[in-house]
Amino acid sequence: MHPYGFTNERYAWALVSGVGIFFLGGGVSLYHGISGLFATHELGDMTSSWIVLGASLLFEGGTMTYAFRHIKKSAEAAGVSVWDYLKRGADPTAVQVFMEDCAAVTGVAIAATCLTLSNVFNNPMIDSLGSISIGVLLTGVAMFLIRRNVAGLVGTRMEEGKEQEIVKLLADDPVIDSVEDVKSTSMGPEWARFKAEILIDGEEVTRRYISRNPQEFAQEVEKLKELKTPEDVEEWLVKKGGRIVSSLGNEVDRIELNIKTKRPEVKHIDLEM
Repeated sequence: MHPYGFTNERYAWALVSGVGIFFLGGGVSLYHGISGLFATHELGDMTSSWIVLGASLLFEGGTMTYAFRHIKKSAEAAGVSVWDYLKRGADPTAVQVFMEDCAAVTGVAIAATCLTLSNVFNNPMIDSLGSISIGVLLTGVAMFLIRRNVAGLVGTRMEEGKEQEIVKLLADDPVIDSVEDVKSTSMGPEWARFKAEILIDGEEVTRRYISRNPQEFAQEVEKLKELKTPEDVEEWLVKKGGRIVSSLGNEVDRIELNIKTKRPEVKHIDLEM
């Protein structure tokens, strides 16, 4: 039912989370901040606010650090920068956690600054402006995550240089005459799918089969001398043709292995003949 696995499912759940941040995080913060600008209120005891901010900084900062280490390790394994991995990495869950925690830590800093200024100037509007700033921050992070996960679900083309590298590898192979209708899908630097239509050089496949089986070829030459009737020739051609067609499968396996060796991120290869 799922020929290419469950890779896209992670993007689906990450997209749901991004939409939640947009409406519940950014929307509520903006509403609260804008309402506070038009509804005057007195500043109360801020002890509980500072306790909440301190606890949030402790927990969110810890998970942010852990997520960053995971992303950095994954980026190094994929051979890309951390920023590129944040934009196109194959693990949307880790990116989601890191971006949410970054927004949370930044939000704590904004809230602490605005609370301090509100207390110093005895002006509650500064606190409302802080809520608006946090709402804008969360909305921006949510939009980044939504666009990233939509791109992951839809899939984008491989980088042109990498795709052309595979096409050249195919075109230079001795058993391939031509390469047509190339299509590729990339879901980050660690996962890609490649498809192409190839025209096989049957004569070259046969020559390679003979070169790999010299003793069998010598035996078949002797058998040819014993063929007397058209039926004998037909039977010989059927048997020999079947073996050569089977060797074509080995050639395709070799070609796919060459592609995966050259570009390890290509997990699925569809070669149509």
